[in-house]
Amino acid sequence: MGRKSSALAHLGMTDAAFWSDNRVLVTGHTGFKGSWLSLWLNDMGAEVFGLALAPDTEPALFDQLGLRNRIDHAEVDLRDAEGVTARIHAVAPDVVFHLAAQPLVRRSYAQPVETWATNVQGTVHVLDAIRTAGRPCTVVVSTTDKVYQNREWTYGYRESDRLGGHDPYSASKAATELVIASYRDAFFAEGDVKLASARAGNVIGGGDWAEDRIIPDLVRSLRDGRAVEVRNPGATRPWQHVLEPLSGYLAYAERLHTGTAPPSLNFGPDPNANRPVGDLLDVALRHWPGGWRVVSGGAQVHEAGRLALSTELARDALGWSPRWGFEESVKHTIDWYRAVTGGADALTITRAQIQAFGGGT
Repeated sequence: MGRKSSALAHLGMTDAAFWSDNRVLVTGHTGFKGSWLSLWLNDMGAEVFGLALAPDTEPALFDQLGLRNRIDHAEVDLRDAEGVTARIHAVAPDVVFHLAAQPLVRRSYAQPVETWATNVQGTVHVLDAIRTAGRPCTVVVSTTDKVYQNREWTYGYRESDRLGGHDPYSASKAATELVIASYRDAFFAEGDVKLASARAGNVIGGGDWAEDRIIPDLVRSLRDGRAVEVRNPGATRPWQHVLEPLSGYLAYAERLHTGTAPPSLNFGPDPNANRPVGDLLDVALRHWPGGWRVVSGGAQVHEAGRLALSTELARDALGWSPRWGFEESVKHTIDWYRAVTGGADALTITRAQIQAFGGGT
């Protein structure tokens, strides 16, 4: 693909014309964020290819959106080096969004080996397949706000802050950042592969059905007519709607493809969206009345108490900034679940929210 220019990328906006007819590989396309991104790209005219495990929730947004019939779907385990290489070489993508991962902190305590193998070695397999493909490609790897050594600071972490991680998930993602830097410096510094990492804060939005996440847990409780159980209502997170970081990923890829950009960028909400879990629940329950209660007792694994991201560099480099505030993000999230739970078509609701956000304009 030629290096098309995109003025909108410099404004942090998504340029549908840029994506039209491009071959885009999304790893993790059967997951929550991957499903939103795959639909968005498909609707902008991209030729979308997937590489992931089968959906592991019931329901699954991937199935609710009918993506199996809309994109080129392939089930490949990231830990299968030959399978990953074969898929990437066959697709010959212009752009890769690497989202596939074991993304759950609490599961990483129960399955540390799987977490490390998927997140670290899986990324090695993806990047090495791109290396051996020997063709121009732009690659954005999604990591997390949890890659930073958490000091429970009140201010946001910057891209230059020290990496680290207490739990296996966070540590594996910090290690993934080292893999990315190594491949960029050792193999892609002088070539046509543009490689960067995108570090996003806590994401909410319709269609997340994962275990041990506060919004899916809330929705399941509301649907069943019971109060949601909360472990740590005072834990503070940078809450943002799923479309916020995805818009950043798209703008980042466009900017990398046509020029230069920093090797890593944070994508998070405005500082006033760094709210405790209790605040998130209180706002959500304004739109779908119900209740929540604190549960304690039993051994609890370590989880960060406070997380925040600085997004100044993304604003400077891309002109990117979040579009929806905290309450608006929560409203769109709960509206999606309440509508779909009530029988509305998930595809129609999801597309309407992408348009409301300004996707593809």
